[in-house]
Amino acid sequence: MKVTSDKSQVGHAGPVLSDRPTRRTFIKSATATTAGALLAGVPQGWVGGVYAQDGPETKTIRFGMIALTDCAPIVMAHELGYFKKFGIESIISKEASWAVIRDKLSLGENQATHMLIGMPIASTMGLAGSPVKPMVIPWLLNRNGQAITLANKLKNAKTPAQIKPLADKAKASGEPMAFAMTFPPGTHAMWMRYWLATGGIHPDKDVSLITIPPAQMVANMKVDKMDGFCVGEPWNNRAIEDGIGFTAITTQQMWKDHPEKVCAFTEEFASKNPKTVKAILKALHLASVDLDKMENRPKFAEVISRPTYINCPPAIITERLMGKYEYGDGRVEQDPNYMIFSNRNTNYPHQIYGKWWLTQLRRWGLTKGTPDYDGIPKRVLRSDIYLEAMKEMGVAVKVAEEQSITLFDGKFDGKNPEAYAKSFAINSIAG
Repeated sequence: MKVTSDKSQVGHAGPVLSDRPTRRTFIKSATATTAGALLAGVPQGWVGGVYAQDGPETKTIRFGMIALTDCAPIVMAHELGYFKKFGIESIISKEASWAVIRDKLSLGENQATHMLIGMPIASTMGLAGSPVKPMVIPWLLNRNGQAITLANKLKNAKTPAQIKPLADKAKASGEPMAFAMTFPPGTHAMWMRYWLATGGIHPDKDVSLITIPPAQMVANMKVDKMDGFCVGEPWNNRAIEDGIGFTAITTQQMWKDHPEKVCAFTEEFASKNPKTVKAILKALHLASVDLDKMENRPKFAEVISRPTYINCPPAIITERLMGKYEYGDGRVEQDPNYMIFSNRNTNYPHQIYGKWWLTQLRRWGLTKGTPDYDGIPKRVLRSDIYLEAMKEMGVAVKVAEEQSITLFDGKFDGKNPEAYAKSFAINSIAG
């Protein structure tokens, strides 16, 4: 059954997942919940209360967000009254693209934002066309939950090695294959580049790598503008429901529990408004814990599916939020590594994540020479702010800085990042 409208998703009450559900029965059984029922779960007396003794310096905060499932912590902190509990009057501003997200934060039109983890690093360094505008990441919003989708015509060539002969032929014809990502220094660009290169495809020489906003990915594939794309949910699942593509690989299969979106601030705003930033993190903590209670996910999916936010049938969001993956090519999986928002220390901003991102920015020629592999992560990934906020809430955080990263094709220990960046046979390092 094709899912074509929100109205078509209202179904009978019943369990979200059975022992062996079909995609059809899953979509039909997605739970609908009214806003009143959703908000009925907010504890009495929370709205309007401030947790800390001293209120935030800036009380009205405008949050930027993109139409992706991982906007959920920000949206639900707003919808459930958690921002208000900590003295924040929140305004959610749905933006058209990651470039707009960056610019509105830089200009102060938005004071906090949903953002790709690579973007604050790039803005702090002035990379990829961005003016130098230092930004900080005191909170990771989620892990996992992105994917690489390929057009149905590639079902017999679904790995980079299998695609390579087709890419070579297309390049020779003067019409190279096209693959899309959402923003040059962002996560989706790095996943797509990394994946293609494992099969011998140079993303800067052998194919055309284009930038498309997340919500426009499916529409562009429908008109045959691209052969594949990397994006967050629900757009990978939407491509399958619309019958135009299939999931080749999920990002959690490339790197289990990888960091994805963040809540970012300009460094200037964070330094001038420390109580405000901590109030925001406290609200995000409550929303994130709620999001990782699986019984909440169907009703929360309905909220974030609204036109104000994602504008997508809620069942398409719910399916992968519940870990149910039907890849569109016959593979079906209950994935234990679905998108998480709080579990397994999701929110802690580890230094090594910034270091790994710098190796990839360096690998693909996006940095100006050798980057400061130690200084930039320390400046951007602010675990000190995170820990202060959690301490004030009485939340015990038992986490140590990660010392290594394990990807599907190898390990990064962070000891010699420049050598690691240059170790890849396929790269765009100029010098």
